[in-house]
Amino acid sequence: MPDMPAPQSIEAFHERLNEVSDTLPKRLKQCAEYFAVHSDRIALSTVSEVSAAAGVQPSALIRFCQILGFSGYSELQKLFRTSYAPTLPDYETRLQNLRERGAASPSAMLAEFVDAGRMSLEKITTTVDPRILDQAVAALAKANMIHIIGLKRSFPVSSYLAYAFDKMHIPAMLHDGVGKLSHRHAIREGDALIAITFAPYTEETLELASECTSRSVPVVAITDSASGPLHREGVLPIRVAEATFGAFRSLSATLSLALALAVAVGTARDDA
Repeated sequence: MPDMPAPQSIEAFHERLNEVSDTLPKRLKQCAEYFAVHSDRIALSTVSEVSAAAGVQPSALIRFCQILGFSGYSELQKLFRTSYAPTLPDYETRLQNLRERGAASPSAMLAEFVDAGRMSLEKITTTVDPRILDQAVAALAKANMIHIIGLKRSFPVSSYLAYAFDKMHIPAMLHDGVGKLSHRHAIREGDALIAITFAPYTEETLELASECTSRSVPVVAITDSASGPLHREGVLPIRVAEATFGAFRSLSATLSLALALAVAVGTARDDA
C-alpha cells in the first residue's frame, strides 16, 4: 500500500520528491536523483529500463514509487503519460492540427501568436516572485563570472543573455554544448549560473545546475515550475508560464524576463 496519497500533477510529484529525497536510504536516493533529472523519460520507459538507468534493482524502484504515494511504477507512469503526452505532440502533429482547424494561414497564425504572447506577458507578473527575483539579481551582481546554459528551445534566451551581458561589460560565459564540449571546469568559486529549461527538461542543463549546487555555486533557474527538477537547495527558481497556440509555445515572457534580469544585474553592478 502507498505510504501517502499519490500526487495528482507533475508539480505535486516534484514537490513530493523534494520532501522525501533527504530522508531516503542510498538506493532509493539514487531513484530520486534519476527522477529529478530524467523525469521527461518516464512516460515511455519500462520499469526495467528506469531501474537499470538509475543503477538499482526493480524492487527498489517499486518501493520508491510507493514511498511517493503510488501503488507501483505503472501508476506513476500513468501520471506522466497523461500530463506530458497531450501537451507535447511532435511538430508534425502540431502542424497537422493547425491545418485541420483552418488556422494555417500566415495572417491567422500571426494574430494567434501575438495573442498568446500577450497572455504570457500578462501572466508573468503573477508567476514571478519579487523576492526571488531580488535575490537572483543580488547573487548574479556579485558573481565574478556569470555562466549561462539554456539549450534547444531555451537557446535563444541563453544566447540573448550572453549578448546583453557582453554589451554591458559583465563577465559572462555561454555554455552552448557545441561539439558536445563541456566547459564546466571553467566554473570557479565566486561564479554563478543561470540555468534555463522547460518541460521536458534538458538533461545537460539539469546536470550542470546539479554540479553547481554541489559546489555551492549559486544557481538562478528560469523554468516553468518552481517545484520542478530545478527546485532544490541552492537554486533560485524564477517561474515563467508561456501561453501556447497549437501546442507551440512562444518565448515572449521569457525574453522579457531575461531582458529585465540582465538590466537589473547591470544596474546593481554599477551601483556596487
